[in-house]
Amino acid sequence: MEERGTEDYTEDGTVDLKGRPVLRSSTGKWKACYFIVGYEVFERMAYYGIASNLVIYLTDKLHEGTVTSSNNVTNWIGTVWMTPLLGAYIADTYLGRYRTFIIASAVYLTGMVLLTLAVSLPNLRPPSSCGQLKQEQDNCHKRASTFQISIFYTALYIIAIGTGGTKPNISTMGADQFDDFDPKEKFRKLSFFNWWMFSIFLGTLFSNTFLVYIQDNVGWTVGYALPTLGLAVSIVVFVLGSRYYRHKPVSVSPLVRMARVVVAAVRKRRVVAPVDPKELHELSLEEYSRCGGFRVDHSSSIRILDKAAVKSGADSPWTLCTVTQVEQTKQMIKMIPILASTFIPSTMIAQTHTLFIKQGTTLERGIGPHFQIPPACLTAFVTIFMLLTLVLHDRFFVPFLRNYTNNPRGITLLQRMGIGFALHVIIMTSACFAERRRLSVARENRVFEKGETVPLSIFILLPQFALMGVADNFAEVAKIEFFYDQAPEGMKSLGTAYYTTSFGVGYFLSSFLLSTVAEVTKRNGRGWILDNLNKSRLDYYYAFYAVLSFVNFLFFIFVAKMFVYNTEKKGAETELQLKEEVSDKSSMHN
Repeated sequence: MEERGTEDYTEDGTVDLKGRPVLRSSTGKWKACYFIVGYEVFERMAYYGIASNLVIYLTDKLHEGTVTSSNNVTNWIGTVWMTPLLGAYIADTYLGRYRTFIIASAVYLTGMVLLTLAVSLPNLRPPSSCGQLKQEQDNCHKRASTFQISIFYTALYIIAIGTGGTKPNISTMGADQFDDFDPKEKFRKLSFFNWWMFSIFLGTLFSNTFLVYIQDNVGWTVGYALPTLGLAVSIVVFVLGSRYYRHKPVSVSPLVRMARVVVAAVRKRRVVAPVDPKELHELSLEEYSRCGGFRVDHSSSIRILDKAAVKSGADSPWTLCTVTQVEQTKQMIKMIPILASTFIPSTMIAQTHTLFIKQGTTLERGIGPHFQIPPACLTAFVTIFMLLTLVLHDRFFVPFLRNYTNNPRGITLLQRMGIGFALHVIIMTSACFAERRRLSVARENRVFEKGETVPLSIFILLPQFALMGVADNFAEVAKIEFFYDQAPEGMKSLGTAYYTTSFGVGYFLSSFLLSTVAEVTKRNGRGWILDNLNKSRLDYYYAFYAVLSFVNFLFFIFVAKMFVYNTEKKGAETELQLKEEVSDKSSMHN
């Protein structure tokens, strides 16, 4: 009876909120993930309800120029994606993922409420729009006050702080609901990230269609109040599932553990590491099994870090580390070149929130006699094509290739990522040709003034948005799964932080490239990126991005070929080694 009772509890060290072991049958798995995925649908609706149309608000209401509005969007979104580094550290070290998530959600909701008030209350919202034509803008003296602008951006960055505590913890919590010691649960986790991305894009689709239309045609008050309500609903949905969640105990932050290994290795830089790795410091399998952890075997990569596990001198966490700690650090470090190769692709995604939308404002947007499609609604096609490709990939592409590759995913994660990066080159080439066509039609019809409409359908931009959705299915799904899958046990949250950092750096890099190219080209003649897009040369800028993407793709191929996947140790194998080790110890005592 005792043995069966033990097997009813999870073996990966997960506990409930009071620190007690949890039963496998009544917690976790998809029973818990339904609430987590449900949260993500509503939360993404709230976030993209702000992000998708933000460049239009900054242009129309705050009267910011092309470069300024685009950079303010990418700087804010970059911050949204970078703050999870701090949120993951707080969760891992002090509060745990659940409590950090709850507190951050309250901050997030506060920011959303303040932002809604900033576009609603007469004293906080900017004056009415002056119009779109250049003459109207030049003669307009209605500008938002410094106080109104400050309140608006304060609300945006409160939201960024809040998302810093929710982003790194919600997806990791979802993956934590599956016990890696149980083969059935581990297999079910394979599809988690696919459906996680599906929930993200489902919420995004609602924002990019319904909410964007409301903001453009009904008003910003209702357009921002609905996402705020959506966030409140998402928090309630998450809290309702609390009794089903499994929680990883608070431990030393992965960043601190990595720092210990590096510091110990530097301190022992003159120490000679033994040829036999068995002479390095390591705990027994029994000790790891007792705390629900995994032992990682020694590898020959980055051997300089092995010195951290050499038994020499003082014995403290900053001078002596286990082989497992050293190997975990190696596994995180060896992913850094792959992480670096994702920065440029992330700048591609930034264009769908900025310049692609700004292009749409210059084109004919009529569908029938009475309906005008909002420019930001084109981002819905990213979502639609991503969802379609995701389903086709999961249901047809993977089963077909699995027969030839014997890989449960059909192809490797890096191969899937590489397909997405190759598509980015095609996307920017397509965007370049579409822009050349737009400028050609503008010249033919003598459309040169700012705010004038080029007699060309907005749907000429459809290919670049649609292809971005296809690329997301390959690059973004593979990226989040790769960084989580290849991060060692105990450092999964840092793996998730790698994913968010990829976006954060990419968006900041987008701001840097846009400002630099605009400034350099303006100094050397007519600038490529002007407030008047009908006199700009965005086609040159997109061609520059196509070349940059191609160079980055070559870099990715190089680092991907050098990358060695972590070898997984099956539960049965670990259990057998544990029994052998215990048997050896027993025989020694006897």
